[in-house]
Amino acid sequence: MAGERTNPPAIRIVIAEDQAIVRRGVALLLSMEPDMEVVGQARNGVEAVELAQLLHPDVVLMDLHMPLKGGVAATREITRAHPQTQILVLTTLDDDETVFEAVRAGAHAYLLKDVEESELLETVRALRRGESRLTPQIARKVMDQFRRLAPLPPAQPSREPVADGAAVARLSESRHAVPSAEFIADALTEKEEKILQHICEGMSNRQIATALFLAEGTVKNYVSRIMEKLHANTRTELAILSRKQ
Repeated sequence: MAGERTNPPAIRIVIAEDQAIVRRGVALLLSMEPDMEVVGQARNGVEAVELAQLLHPDVVLMDLHMPLKGGVAATREITRAHPQTQILVLTTLDDDETVFEAVRAGAHAYLLKDVEESELLETVRALRRGESRLTPQIARKVMDQFRRLAPLPPAQPSREPVADGAAVARLSESRHAVPSAEFIADALTEKEEKILQHICEGMSNRQIATALFLAEGTVKNYVSRIMEKLHANTRTELAILSRKQ
């Protein structure tokens, strides 16, 4: 009938998990949702890459500790070859190195296996909407790493009188020195820092707008500006990219 609204196509999902009981349990959970379809199951990273190439899924649920090819390497290959495919890491690993390697490889969401079923389902749907999600403990790790990478404020010039001509020459040279090859990202404003923190907590633009009493369009503009300043391509990268070589 004219004017009828058609439902969007189901979210096509590949599950990459070497433990059969976990893989089948997650597949059963997702298959019960009317807007989700499990199109493939991989037992290792090699199969995950092959299924992504063959099936072009919307989302890949990726375990990190798998035989033949680990989840980080598989994530890197899939995101490079199929940037439209979203990677949702679902793992027991939460050490700092593993988290950052997965995010650098292109993971769009990072959940631990003790996550509630409702949060897993909502995260899959959030990825379809172009959002990123991190569990609170993972978001904290990413924020801590961001703070460690953030550039220090420039040193204040000395107010002491210059003693001699050589010192004057050195000061002049420092003011006209060629910038370092290392590019430092523009500083964020206080509002941008708050929005960045909410992004790292996994909040959508609408949720951020509600929390900060802003219009959703305004938040979207802020996010674009933060991405530009930090030279990030995705919301997840915002949490770890603060400087560019």
